[in-house]
Amino acid sequence: MSLHASAVEALTEWAPPDPAQDTLRHAVLSFVLARPDACSRQCAPGHVTASTLVLDYTGTHALLTLHPRIGRWLQLGGHCEEADSDIVAAAMREASEESGIEGLTVVPRIAALHVHPVVCSLGVPTRHLDLQFIAHSPADAEIVCSDESLDLRWWPLDALPDETDYGLAQLAAAARRQR
Repeated sequence: MSLHASAVEALTEWAPPDPAQDTLRHAVLSFVLARPDACSRQCAPGHVTASTLVLDYTGTHALLTLHPRIGRWLQLGGHCEEADSDIVAAAMREASEESGIEGLTVVPRIAALHVHPVVCSLGVPTRHLDLQFIAHSPADAEIVCSDESLDLRWWPLDALPDETDYGLAQLAAAARRQR
């Protein structure tokens, strides 16, 4: 299955927790169905990204990255790559690269969706259509801050940073519902 087909399947099979997320699911799915290049960062009108909220083995702490361009604490994630076999693999790759954690287990269904305007590597205004996942780290996880982050830190899931944006807040709420 292609990356594009897996994004369509994930969006089609996901049962959102509320009407707002379901409306967003329909809008993102329509965009992805209309654009064969929707998973490519070269798709200027917008493109699918994959992010992951990494939880510790107890499920009570979330690993956040201090994003260098945005200047806020966020979940791990980013652009899909041609080598990603599917959208879950993209989420797993991004989480592993940005955390340095070996042995992550990604829950293979969407936890939340978030669409946000951004100027990314294209250098022009675009939209990230973020398919958000949850992963669990092993008990002996050691984090390593990558060059894509200013800092990497565990935060209590119930006490995220004050400047937490809506996308991260709804993803954290999804993680709390899964406990």
